[in-house]
Amino acid sequence: MSLTLGELAGQIRGDLQQGDPDCLIGAVATLQNARPGDISFLANPGYRKYLQSTQASAVILKQEDAADCPTAVIVSSNPYASYARAAALIVPAAPAHQGVHPSAVLDADCAVDEKAWVGPNCIIEKGAVVHAGVQLAGGCFVGAGSTIGAGSRLAANVVVCHDVTIGERVNIAPGAVIGSDGFGLANEDGRWLNVPQLGSVSIGDDVEIGSNTTIDRGALDDTVLEEGVRLDNQIQVAHNVYIGAHTAIAGCVGISGSAKIGRHCMIGGGSGIVGHLEIADRVVITGMTMVTKSITSPGVYSSGVPAQENEAWNKTYARMRQLDKLARRLSKLERSLAAKDDDE
Repeated sequence: MSLTLGELAGQIRGDLQQGDPDCLIGAVATLQNARPGDISFLANPGYRKYLQSTQASAVILKQEDAADCPTAVIVSSNPYASYARAAALIVPAAPAHQGVHPSAVLDADCAVDEKAWVGPNCIIEKGAVVHAGVQLAGGCFVGAGSTIGAGSRLAANVVVCHDVTIGERVNIAPGAVIGSDGFGLANEDGRWLNVPQLGSVSIGDDVEIGSNTTIDRGALDDTVLEEGVRLDNQIQVAHNVYIGAHTAIAGCVGISGSAKIGRHCMIGGGSGIVGHLEIADRVVITGMTMVTKSITSPGVYSSGVPAQENEAWNKTYARMRQLDKLARRLSKLERSLAAKDDDE
């Protein structure tokens, strides 16, 4: 879809400060690969080196970078967000379908809105409700009693287990599993007993869930994702976890049971969160961090060890192994000095 620069600037909350407002834009591209007719953006200072040589017809950037841009400029206080809006306008989502594919299997007691789409080989069980505009791609499973809110999109092979509630405009990527049994076990005389998982999963509006992410149902109460949550690929959300609105979690994070994560948090990839703790609103956890106790104040928290050359790491690790011995020696020396001071 092509838009003029003037139209585009108005719709992405930007200010067209130089360039022809009637110039047509039909594609988005990076600064280094853009061609005439494309729009690009500068949000990361690391890419500023490509600005002066870009062939884009226009660039979205901050005011302080405008003077160095050789082409049309749309100034934005948040260039990346403005670019996201531009990309959505120029390359819109695939059009919604309606109807039921002949190979889909629908229980007689489910309810599928006539404006929804149920793709090939989908299965919808008894009592499930699929609202208007829902798009179920091939191979999706919707369990008994579950509800899929209006305008939600489930990509291929998404599994929604029984009695799950999914809000409106939720996007779920291929292979995600919502509402599988949580890891509830009781030990009796050295043998494991399964604890029935009697809760479910409740997902708010405008949530996005990445490929092969799993969200377990609650043991008694529900596992909850509030509105606007963003989950990357291959995340494990255990039973009774609560994730506050607009929190974003990167790939391969593991969240143990009954952890409560606040609103507007950001959790880096590969991090682990121990169960039964709480994380305050607006907390940033950097990648590979292990959270073992509650975080009560906003801020940035880290525990991962950055990579370094192998030889240097071997020396660092060797010294780390001596820390306990050194601490004991230091404590002994401090006691000795304190005793000497007392004698004097």
